[in-house]
Amino acid sequence: MTYELSSEHEAFRAVVRDFADKEIGPHAVHWDRDSVFPVETVLAMGELGLFGLVFPEEWGGSGGDFASLCVAIEEIGRVDQSMGITLSAGVGLGANPIFRFGNDDQKQRWLPDLVAGKALGAFGLTEPSGGSDAGAIETRARQQGDAWEISGTKAFITNSGTPITSVITVTALTPDGTSTFIIEAGSPGMLIEPAYRKLGWHASDTHGITLDDCRVPGANLLGQPGGGFRNFLSILDDGRIAISALALGCARACLEMSLDYAKERHAFGRPIGANQSIAFALADLAVAVENSRNLTYKAAWMKDHGRSFGHAAAMAKLYSTETAVNATRIATQVFGGAGFIEDSPVARFYRDAKILEIGEGTSEIQRLVLARGLGLPVQ
Repeated sequence: MTYELSSEHEAFRAVVRDFADKEIGPHAVHWDRDSVFPVETVLAMGELGLFGLVFPEEWGGSGGDFASLCVAIEEIGRVDQSMGITLSAGVGLGANPIFRFGNDDQKQRWLPDLVAGKALGAFGLTEPSGGSDAGAIETRARQQGDAWEISGTKAFITNSGTPITSVITVTALTPDGTSTFIIEAGSPGMLIEPAYRKLGWHASDTHGITLDDCRVPGANLLGQPGGGFRNFLSILDDGRIAISALALGCARACLEMSLDYAKERHAFGRPIGANQSIAFALADLAVAVENSRNLTYKAAWMKDHGRSFGHAAAMAKLYSTETAVNATRIATQVFGGAGFIEDSPVARFYRDAKILEIGEGTSEIQRLVLARGLGLPVQ
């Protein structure tokens, strides 16, 4: 059995790689340094069809498989992690909840622009008091006639404050349990807080959100009342594969840059790659990158073939993200002082990588998911 990608996937990879190298790579240092969210580049990603890869043609997508999305995220992430997460979140957390759980009216109203990449959506789940404990949300929604009034605070929401953000889906407690609502950007009672000063992902848009009796039409309830908790857990399973692909792009970049540098940089009269300490570290990293690739695309294959993939997604996310963090440490060590300079891509990847072990479920949560899948009675 093989999870090797098809020739069509590889041809698509070449297209995305060319776009990333020409349209993203030359600007990534500037975007990172100045915390620029490059709207025009994101729109160009939409024109390339990247935001519509997994959606049916009736909504403007290309009807592709999840593996194709992973290829795109991996190649974008190989050049710039910020643009990789913009794509991942725009598809998985922005458009996907509406596609998966929305009614026809909701899909017709919001999906076409989200799928075309003309607009971005965000997903407000995390709260200051509830991260890994996703069930501990405090945001409340109360019904007022034919509308809902929502109050609460959301934290660390990707794509929530861009000039092209159109909707933010949020979870809130209702009498039936946790429900999910679509809030249009600019709605009265919703305040987008100032952008965070982050360790990494400087070109990715991330804000907190404050809801103060934000009035939402009843028609904006997404899915069944009380069905929000179950729905967002399934959304996170998809997202874990996507983050694994993003981490794979990071680890690949570090391996490729380190190999080039180890061949070109000389010390004591020979390339530094001739030293076993460096050669062995990069050999081990090559094995880890290959394992990350196999776990990522196996999970994507399982999803695309209708298999139960939650366990595989957790395994891929855990291994690939921890590999990415280790890869940035190894690359920085190989580059030495040059890797500690902010203008070096190695330094940017070093800062960007850590969040991969946190977002879409921490490494600890992945281990908990896997332990439960093994039948262990962990709490």
